[in-house]
Amino acid sequence: MAKLSEIGEEALVEQLTSGLKSGRNVIAGAGQDDCAVIRNPDAPEKLTLLKTDCIVEGVHYLPETPPSKVGWKAMARAVSDIAAMGGVPEQALVTIVIQPDREVAYVRSLYKGLERAARDHNISIVGGETSSCASAAMISVSLTGHVEKSACTRRNGGRPGDTLYVTGQLGGSLGGRHLTFRPRLAEARWLTTHFNVRAMLDLSDGLASDLPCLAKCSATGFQIKPERLPRHRGCDLKQATSDGEDYELLFAMGPRDSRRLSATWPKKFPKLALTKIGYLTKPGVAEGLDPGGWNHFTS
Repeated sequence: MAKLSEIGEEALVEQLTSGLKSGRNVIAGAGQDDCAVIRNPDAPEKLTLLKTDCIVEGVHYLPETPPSKVGWKAMARAVSDIAAMGGVPEQALVTIVIQPDREVAYVRSLYKGLERAARDHNISIVGGETSSCASAAMISVSLTGHVEKSACTRRNGGRPGDTLYVTGQLGGSLGGRHLTFRPRLAEARWLTTHFNVRAMLDLSDGLASDLPCLAKCSATGFQIKPERLPRHRGCDLKQATSDGEDYELLFAMGPRDSRRLSATWPKKFPKLALTKIGYLTKPGVAEGLDPGGWNHFTS
Protein backbone atom coordinates (compact mmCIF):
# COMPACT_ATOMS: atom_id res chain seq x y z
CA MET A 1 0.00 0.00 0.00
CA ALA A 2 1.18 3.52 -0.82
CA LYS A 3 2.55 5.70 1.97
CA LEU A 4 2.01 9.44 2.41
CA SER A 5 5.72 10.01 1.80
CA GLU A 6 5.33 8.40 -1.62
CA ILE A 7 2.31 10.33 -2.92
CA GLY A 8 2.71 13.75 -1.24
CA GLU A 9 0.23 16.32 0.00
CA GLU A 10 -1.43 17.31 -3.27
CA ALA A 11 -2.29 13.74 -4.26
CA LEU A 12 -3.56 12.99 -0.76
CA VAL A 13 -5.89 16.02 -0.73
CA GLU A 14 -7.20 15.05 -4.17
CA GLN A 15 -7.95 11.53 -2.99
CA LEU A 16 -9.72 12.74 0.14
CA THR A 17 -11.83 15.45 -1.49
CA SER A 18 -12.63 14.18 -5.00
CA GLY A 19 -15.76 12.32 -3.90
CA LEU A 20 -17.16 14.89 -1.47
CA LYS A 21 -20.65 16.17 -2.19
CA SER A 22 -21.40 19.90 -1.92
CA GLY A 23 -24.67 21.70 -1.41
CA ARG A 24 -26.16 24.18 -3.88
CA ASN A 25 -24.69 27.17 -2.03
CA VAL A 26 -21.10 25.91 -2.32
CA ILE A 27 -19.12 27.64 -5.09
CA ALA A 28 -15.66 26.35 -4.14
CA GLY A 29 -15.42 23.38 -1.80
CA ALA A 30 -12.71 21.28 -0.21
CA GLY A 31 -9.33 21.35 -1.93
CA GLN A 32 -10.37 23.77 -4.68
CA ASP A 33 -8.89 27.10 -3.55
CA ASP A 34 -7.31 29.09 -0.71
CA CYS A 35 -10.72 29.27 1.00
CA ALA A 36 -14.10 27.65 0.66
CA VAL A 37 -16.52 30.02 -1.09
CA ILE A 38 -20.21 29.94 -0.13
CA ARG A 39 -23.23 31.85 -1.47
CA ASN A 40 -24.95 34.02 1.12
CA PRO A 41 -28.75 33.97 0.62
CA ASP A 42 -29.17 36.91 3.02
CA ALA A 43 -26.68 39.10 1.13
CA PRO A 44 -26.65 37.99 -2.52
CA GLU A 45 -24.04 40.58 -3.50
CA LYS A 46 -21.51 39.03 -1.09
CA LEU A 47 -19.92 35.61 -0.71
CA THR A 48 -18.92 33.93 2.53
CA LEU A 49 -15.32 32.72 2.89
CA LEU A 50 -14.28 29.87 5.21
CA LYS A 51 -10.69 28.97 6.05
CA THR A 52 -8.91 26.73 8.53
CA ASP A 53 -5.15 26.44 8.99
CA CYS A 54 -2.81 25.04 11.62
CA ILE A 55 0.79 25.29 12.70
CA VAL A 56 2.64 22.40 14.33
CA GLU A 57 5.61 22.56 16.68
CA GLY A 58 8.70 21.21 14.96
CA VAL A 59 7.20 21.80 11.49
CA HIS A 60 6.14 25.46 11.38
CA TYR A 61 8.05 26.71 14.42
CA LEU A 62 10.59 25.47 16.97
CA PRO A 63 10.01 24.73 20.68
CA GLU A 64 12.19 27.72 21.60
CA THR A 65 10.26 30.15 19.38
CA PRO A 66 8.75 33.00 21.46
CA PRO A 67 5.12 32.02 22.01
CA SER A 68 3.75 35.46 21.08
CA LYS A 69 5.29 35.02 17.63
CA VAL A 70 3.78 31.54 17.37
CA GLY A 71 0.34 33.02 18.05
CA TRP A 72 0.85 35.81 15.54
CA LYS A 73 1.87 33.37 12.83
CA ALA A 74 -1.07 31.04 13.50
CA MET A 75 -3.58 33.84 12.95
CA ALA A 76 -1.72 35.63 10.14
CA ARG A 77 -1.45 32.48 8.00
CA ALA A 78 -5.22 32.14 7.87
CA VAL A 79 -5.64 35.88 7.19
CA SER A 80 -3.23 35.55 4.25
CA ASP A 81 -5.54 33.00 2.62
CA ILE A 82 -8.55 35.30 3.04
CA ALA A 83 -6.46 38.03 1.40
CA ALA A 84 -5.66 35.76 -1.53
CA MET A 85 -9.38 35.61 -2.32
CA GLY A 86 -9.76 39.40 -2.18
CA GLY A 87 -11.74 39.07 1.04
CA VAL A 88 -12.12 40.54 4.52
CA PRO A 89 -11.70 38.34 7.63
CA GLU A 90 -14.36 38.51 10.31
CA GLN A 91 -14.50 35.86 13.08
CA ALA A 92 -12.00 33.28 14.33
CA LEU A 93 -12.17 30.01 16.24
CA VAL A 94 -8.89 28.95 17.85
CA THR A 95 -7.94 25.42 18.89
CA ILE A 96 -4.81 24.89 21.00
CA VAL A 97 -3.42 21.39 21.51
CA ILE A 98 -0.48 21.48 23.90
CA GLN A 99 1.57 19.45 26.37
CA PRO A 100 0.27 19.49 29.99
CA ASP A 101 3.70 20.35 31.40
CA ARG A 102 3.90 23.68 29.54
CA GLU A 103 3.71 26.71 31.78
CA VAL A 104 0.49 28.72 31.88
CA ALA A 105 2.51 31.85 31.08
CA TYR A 106 3.60 30.28 27.77
CA VAL A 107 0.00 29.72 26.66
CA ARG A 108 -1.05 33.19 27.80
CA SER A 109 1.76 34.71 25.73
CA LEU A 110 0.80 32.57 22.74
CA TYR A 111 -2.75 33.87 23.03
CA LYS A 112 -1.49 37.44 23.23
CA GLY A 113 0.08 36.92 19.80
CA LEU A 114 -3.20 35.55 18.46
CA GLU A 115 -5.08 38.52 19.91
CA ARG A 116 -2.63 41.05 18.48
CA ALA A 117 -2.94 39.63 14.97
CA ALA A 118 -6.73 39.50 15.33
CA ARG A 119 -6.89 43.09 16.54
CA ASP A 120 -4.67 44.33 13.70
CA HIS A 121 -7.07 42.81 11.15
CA ASN A 122 -10.38 43.60 12.91
CA ILE A 123 -11.07 39.94 13.68
CA SER A 124 -13.18 38.77 16.62
CA ILE A 125 -11.99 35.60 18.36
CA VAL A 126 -15.36 34.04 19.22
CA GLY A 127 -14.46 30.58 20.53
CA GLY A 128 -12.38 27.47 20.07
CA GLU A 129 -11.08 24.46 21.95
CA THR A 130 -8.18 23.29 24.08
CA SER A 131 -6.76 19.79 24.36
CA SER A 132 -3.65 18.03 25.59
CA CYS A 133 -1.09 16.13 23.56
CA ALA A 134 1.86 13.87 24.29
CA SER A 135 4.47 15.58 22.14
CA ALA A 136 4.26 18.35 19.52
CA ALA A 137 1.89 21.24 20.18
CA MET A 138 -0.53 22.49 17.50
CA ILE A 139 -2.54 25.67 17.03
CA SER A 140 -5.45 25.70 14.57
CA VAL A 141 -7.29 28.83 13.44
CA SER A 142 -10.59 28.78 11.57
CA LEU A 143 -11.72 32.04 9.98
CA THR A 144 -14.92 33.33 8.50
CA GLY A 145 -14.84 36.21 6.03
CA HIS A 146 -16.66 37.82 3.17
CA VAL A 147 -15.94 39.15 -0.30
CA GLU A 148 -18.05 40.96 -2.85
CA LYS A 149 -18.94 38.81 -5.85
CA SER A 150 -17.19 41.28 -8.12
CA ALA A 151 -13.96 41.11 -6.08
CA CYS A 152 -13.74 37.36 -5.40
CA THR A 153 -10.51 36.12 -6.98
CA ARG A 154 -9.80 32.43 -7.32
CA ARG A 155 -6.91 30.40 -8.71
CA ASN A 156 -8.71 29.21 -11.82
CA GLY A 157 -9.29 32.39 -13.86
CA GLY A 158 -5.89 32.88 -15.51
CA ARG A 159 -5.57 32.93 -19.30
CA PRO A 160 -2.66 32.49 -21.70
CA GLY A 161 -1.02 35.89 -22.19
CA ASP A 162 -1.79 37.16 -18.69
CA THR A 163 1.08 38.89 -16.89
CA LEU A 164 2.33 37.30 -13.67
CA TYR A 165 3.22 39.48 -10.70
CA VAL A 166 4.57 38.98 -7.19
CA THR A 167 4.57 41.46 -4.34
CA GLY A 168 7.58 42.06 -2.10
CA GLN A 169 10.72 39.91 -2.09
CA LEU A 170 11.12 36.15 -1.89
CA GLY A 171 13.34 33.72 0.02
CA GLY A 172 15.04 33.50 3.39
CA SER A 173 11.87 33.22 5.45
CA LEU A 174 13.47 30.90 8.01
CA GLY A 175 15.68 33.78 9.11
CA GLY A 176 12.65 34.97 11.09
CA ARG A 177 10.28 36.57 8.58
CA HIS A 178 7.93 33.57 8.69
CA LEU A 179 7.11 34.63 12.27
CA THR A 180 6.64 38.36 11.67
CA PHE A 181 5.18 38.70 8.16
CA ARG A 182 2.15 40.87 7.52
CA PRO A 183 -0.59 39.41 5.31
CA ARG A 184 -1.13 41.44 2.14
CA LEU A 185 -4.75 42.10 3.02
CA ALA A 186 -4.91 45.80 2.12
CA GLU A 187 -2.98 45.25 -1.10
CA ALA A 188 -5.23 42.39 -2.20
CA ARG A 189 -8.39 44.36 -1.44
CA TRP A 190 -7.13 47.32 -3.45
CA LEU A 191 -6.13 45.10 -6.37
CA THR A 192 -9.39 43.19 -6.55
CA THR A 193 -11.61 46.27 -6.21
CA HIS A 194 -9.77 48.35 -8.83
CA PHE A 195 -8.58 45.74 -11.35
CA ASN A 196 -9.65 42.53 -13.00
CA VAL A 197 -7.26 40.17 -11.21
CA ARG A 198 -7.90 36.89 -12.99
CA ALA A 199 -6.13 34.47 -10.63
CA MET A 200 -4.33 34.85 -7.31
CA LEU A 201 -2.90 32.94 -4.36
CA ASP A 202 -0.53 33.61 -1.48
CA LEU A 203 2.98 32.17 -1.63
CA SER A 204 3.03 29.82 1.33
CA ASP A 205 4.80 26.78 -0.16
CA GLY A 206 7.22 28.67 -2.41
CA LEU A 207 6.95 29.93 -5.98
CA ALA A 208 8.27 26.62 -7.34
CA SER A 209 5.24 24.87 -5.86
CA ASP A 210 2.57 27.58 -5.92
CA LEU A 211 2.99 28.86 -9.49
CA PRO A 212 2.50 25.39 -11.07
CA CYS A 213 -0.57 25.06 -8.84
CA LEU A 214 -2.05 28.33 -10.10
CA ALA A 215 -1.29 27.37 -13.71
CA LYS A 216 -2.86 23.94 -13.27
CA CYS A 217 -6.03 25.40 -11.74
CA SER A 218 -6.25 27.90 -14.63
CA ALA A 219 -5.56 25.19 -17.26
CA THR A 220 -2.53 27.12 -18.53
CA GLY A 221 1.24 26.85 -18.59
CA PHE A 222 3.72 29.49 -17.50
CA GLN A 223 6.92 31.16 -18.56
CA ILE A 224 8.97 33.23 -16.12
CA LYS A 225 12.29 35.02 -16.28
CA PRO A 226 14.35 33.85 -13.27
CA GLU A 227 16.55 36.95 -13.38
CA ARG A 228 13.47 39.09 -12.67
CA LEU A 229 12.53 37.33 -9.44
CA PRO A 230 12.72 39.77 -6.49
CA ARG A 231 14.94 38.23 -3.81
CA HIS A 232 15.72 39.16 -0.25
CA ARG A 233 19.34 40.16 0.22
CA GLY A 234 21.60 37.12 0.46
CA CYS A 235 19.12 34.70 -1.10
CA ASP A 236 19.97 32.69 -4.20
CA LEU A 237 17.45 31.63 -6.84
CA LYS A 238 16.76 28.28 -5.19
CA GLN A 239 15.92 29.93 -1.89
CA ALA A 240 13.70 32.51 -3.59
CA THR A 241 11.62 29.82 -5.29
CA SER A 242 11.66 26.99 -2.74
CA ASP A 243 12.06 28.29 0.83
CA GLY A 244 8.33 28.92 1.17
CA GLU A 245 6.44 30.93 3.79
CA ASP A 246 6.88 34.23 1.96
CA TYR A 247 3.14 35.02 2.16
CA GLU A 248 3.43 37.42 -0.75
CA LEU A 249 0.75 37.62 -3.45
CA LEU A 250 1.18 35.86 -6.79
CA PHE A 251 -1.41 36.95 -9.33
CA ALA A 252 -2.26 37.04 -13.04
CA MET A 253 -3.70 40.03 -14.88
CA GLY A 254 -4.64 40.82 -18.47
CA PRO A 255 -2.53 43.19 -20.62
CA ARG A 256 -4.87 46.21 -20.39
CA ASP A 257 -5.06 46.15 -16.59
CA SER A 258 -1.36 45.39 -16.43
CA ARG A 259 -0.41 48.70 -18.03
CA ARG A 260 -2.65 50.68 -15.67
CA LEU A 261 -1.36 48.78 -12.63
CA SER A 262 2.25 49.62 -13.45
CA ALA A 263 1.37 53.32 -13.34
CA THR A 264 -0.72 53.29 -10.16
CA TRP A 265 0.87 50.74 -7.82
CA PRO A 266 3.96 52.86 -6.89
CA LYS A 267 1.68 55.72 -5.85
CA LYS A 268 -0.54 53.54 -3.69
CA PHE A 269 2.14 51.29 -2.14
CA PRO A 270 5.46 53.12 -2.49
CA LYS A 271 7.23 50.94 0.09
CA LEU A 272 6.25 47.55 -1.37
CA ALA A 273 7.80 46.24 -4.57
CA LEU A 274 5.62 44.82 -7.32
CA THR A 275 7.47 42.76 -9.94
CA LYS A 276 6.46 41.33 -13.31
CA ILE A 277 8.01 37.87 -13.36
CA GLY A 278 6.57 36.39 -16.56
CA TYR A 279 3.39 35.23 -18.25
CA LEU A 280 0.81 32.50 -18.33
CA THR A 281 1.01 30.49 -21.54
CA LYS A 282 -0.78 27.71 -23.35
CA PRO A 283 -1.04 24.46 -21.36
CA GLY A 284 1.99 22.23 -21.24
CA VAL A 285 4.60 25.00 -21.00
CA ALA A 286 6.69 25.30 -17.81
CA GLU A 287 9.71 27.50 -18.45
CA GLY A 288 12.14 29.24 -16.13
CA LEU A 289 11.29 27.44 -12.90
CA ASP A 290 12.88 24.30 -11.48
CA PRO A 291 10.72 21.94 -9.37
CA GLY A 292 10.82 22.63 -5.64
CA GLY A 293 8.96 24.26 -2.81
CA TRP A 294 7.48 22.80 0.35
CA ASN A 295 5.33 19.68 0.26
CA HIS A 296 4.06 18.04 3.43
CA PHE A 297 4.99 14.35 3.69
CA THR A 298 7.70 14.55 1.00
CA SER A 299 9.75 17.66 1.96
